[in-house]
Amino acid sequence: MKELNKTYDPKDFEEKIYDYWMENNYFRAEVDENKKPYSIVMPPPNVTGNLHMGHALNNTIQDVLIRTKRMQGYSALWLPGTDHASISTEAKVVEKLRNEGFNKEDIGREKFLEHAWEWTHEYGGNIVNQLKKLGISCDWSRQSFTLDDNLSHAVEEVFIELYEKGLIYRGNRIINWCPSCETSISDAEVEHEESDGNIWYFKYPFADREGGIEIATTRPETIPGDLAIAVNPEDERYTDLVGEYVMIPVMGNKKIPIIADDYVEMDFGSGAVKITPSHDPNDFEVGARHDLGQNIIMDGKGYLNENAGAYAGLERYEARKKIIEDFEKLGFYIGKKHHHNAVGHCERCHTVIEPLISKQWFVKMAPLAKPALEEYRKGNLNIIPERFGKIYENWLENIRDWNISRQLWWGHRLPVWYSDSDDEIVISREDPSNTEGHEGKTYTQDQDTLDTWFSSALWPFSTLGWPEKTPEYDYFYPTNVLVTGYDIIFFWVIRMVFSALEQTGKLPFKDVFLNGLVRDDQGRKMSKSLGNGIDPLDIIRDYGADALRFTLVTGNTPGNDMRFYIKRVEANRNFANKLWNATRFLMMNMSDEIEDSNFDVNKLHYQDKWIISKLQKVIKSITEKIDKYDIGLAADDIYDFIWSDFCDWYIEIVKPVLYSDDVEEKTNTVKVLLYVLENILKLLHPFMPYITEEIWQALPNRKEALIVAAWPEYREDLVFEKEERATEYIENAIREIRNARSEMNIENSKKSNTLVYTKDNEVKEIFEEMKGLLLNLGYSNSVEITDDESKKNSENISIVLDKAEIQLPLKELVDFEKELKRLQKDKKEAEGELKRAKGKLANEGFVSKAPEKLIEEEKEKVTKYEEILKTIEVQIAKVEKNL
Repeated sequence: MKELNKTYDPKDFEEKIYDYWMENNYFRAEVDENKKPYSIVMPPPNVTGNLHMGHALNNTIQDVLIRTKRMQGYSALWLPGTDHASISTEAKVVEKLRNEGFNKEDIGREKFLEHAWEWTHEYGGNIVNQLKKLGISCDWSRQSFTLDDNLSHAVEEVFIELYEKGLIYRGNRIINWCPSCETSISDAEVEHEESDGNIWYFKYPFADREGGIEIATTRPETIPGDLAIAVNPEDERYTDLVGEYVMIPVMGNKKIPIIADDYVEMDFGSGAVKITPSHDPNDFEVGARHDLGQNIIMDGKGYLNENAGAYAGLERYEARKKIIEDFEKLGFYIGKKHHHNAVGHCERCHTVIEPLISKQWFVKMAPLAKPALEEYRKGNLNIIPERFGKIYENWLENIRDWNISRQLWWGHRLPVWYSDSDDEIVISREDPSNTEGHEGKTYTQDQDTLDTWFSSALWPFSTLGWPEKTPEYDYFYPTNVLVTGYDIIFFWVIRMVFSALEQTGKLPFKDVFLNGLVRDDQGRKMSKSLGNGIDPLDIIRDYGADALRFTLVTGNTPGNDMRFYIKRVEANRNFANKLWNATRFLMMNMSDEIEDSNFDVNKLHYQDKWIISKLQKVIKSITEKIDKYDIGLAADDIYDFIWSDFCDWYIEIVKPVLYSDDVEEKTNTVKVLLYVLENILKLLHPFMPYITEEIWQALPNRKEALIVAAWPEYREDLVFEKEERATEYIENAIREIRNARSEMNIENSKKSNTLVYTKDNEVKEIFEEMKGLLLNLGYSNSVEITDDESKKNSENISIVLDKAEIQLPLKELVDFEKELKRLQKDKKEAEGELKRAKGKLANEGFVSKAPEKLIEEEKEKVTKYEEILKTIEVQIAKVEKNL
């Protein structure tokens, strides 16, 4: 048995404990037919990333689940990995090269990829090392990277198979285009930022008569690409105009038709909208329905091209300004209004996204979406919380074909080859020129790479060896649960579901646990621009990983955002410290002869049976809550049991026994303490793994590490309802005695005689059995239990309980004159604070200039001091009554 340090300092042991787990391969999960499998795949963080609070929350939840299952005897695999993050990694490497005086076109693709791999090897492991600081127990021996050979093989397999099935095609469609990165990007890589902009109103004159039609747009720069004006077919204002033509004044009076389409909302703007099929996803669909054709007026850098007439060569926002000016000169500009909307930006470079029609590779989504929707509606896929199921359904019901090609070099290159002599396209892993039927031809591979999400969609099964039938794939797949943020349910979760169903015929996981965002203490999203981000590594350095982990899970509910308060981290460090000190207290009272926690049930007192019984219920509750993913509620349970039941009550209750000379009774009590502590450590371990393992190693005869110790099992034979009720009844009595004494400001050193009046035999038996607790914890010199009402005194402090009354002799305990002076002084101070706070809030200068947070603090002070004054006045009335 080793000795714990006097002071709890996580820096003394956290790193050492993690090394111990790693050295002994405790995180390693094996294919073991004698155990049930349990598996989770880590949402792969970007290889460019650093640990942030979202990662810390998400990975802590996964670690709670995997540690619990490991202790429950499962072969528990938590498979980690990182994502190659094509856009962000390429942007980092391009920036590095630019600083060295190069651009990627200068050095060519092969040399660029060498630089990208060098960068990845140098910086790509950052987040992995940071995750280890958090204490996560994933199987690092199985760590995967989305560009690993086996994962790349799976990606090529899927592309080829989907192409052969007719589910992948090449075509011209509207995509998200970043003019700065010069690539198409997925919806997941578009950040919609709320902004105050404008909506501009213009008139397009009729081609064959006087007058015109009014339209509104937020993007005047696309006017040169207009191919029609659309109205709703039910809109009587425009019924007679359908089929007529209007002219675009700034484009040499180019004629475009007025068409009718249900897409148009009659009550939005004038009810007439411009249709620009090559530069708007909705307009593209309208254009297709009406066979309008295409008119691309912008290039990949965001400059207008030759199709834009006089505006060719202008940057898009320069063109916007010039087009508005020209409309005004021609007399067809109506005006503008402020317009608040969400504008899409590239998440990497923050450039405003341009919807463009482009020749790209797409996945045909309708056939893939249908089974993914059916599996959910059959109840085979469980989304937690359930309300996000509607988002899942809506996205699949309204799904568009998925643009999977990217104009980047870093990533999985398309297995697509084009003949240099004709229009032949060959889908192949290797250059087809040397294969049968292609002799004598030369081929060039497509320059594009695949959308990062294409490889991420295969993550749950490609990481286990698919398409090969590996033992790991057969044993661990499908996985049990996916834990991820609710913000990527569309982009990643759904893609994994339909990809898994298509490739494996099975759902990739049964449950999807969606966690919320971690916000700052004001409820704002953490971001660089606000400067409110908190580095988890700073918190770990200052307070320890356990305190951070416990803060992130306590009070956290599935799918809901949480606010992060440093004060809560401090409180959870104090919680760890309390457990540490409680353990040291037990160890100081533990003789070397005690080798186990096998107590004698026949020698248990009421209070012993109470703590053991409460423990069984906590074991049951926590186990059930973790199984239902109520992680925060499970953490609350163990916190309350340790802090209140174990430390504040049971240890205090048994101190007289520990200090007594009765060796046999003392030994049994120590064994009960040890039994409860062992189970506490097991229950707390998934949440606070470091401190629990460190304490566990200090207990007598530890033959195994806590990380692989057996999870506690609920024992019906150790539930003692009668003794539990009795002890809690006495606890409540002691609490009420303490509250009454506190209200009267009676010092703890002043003890009194205590009278207990009851006519209930069961209550009388409880007090007789547990009289010692009232003596020790109720500041009593003596306890008299009676059913003789004449022994009660109206001048005593009276505490009314269920079926009993406790009386304390007031005049023995209180110097009423001295107490009145104290209360009057407190009242004066409270009145002063209340006046000061009210004065601030009445000051218009303060209210108009002070931050909202300060104003709220002053309001809280007003409420606080009003409550304090009420309490003081009640106490003064009580004291004056006795003078």
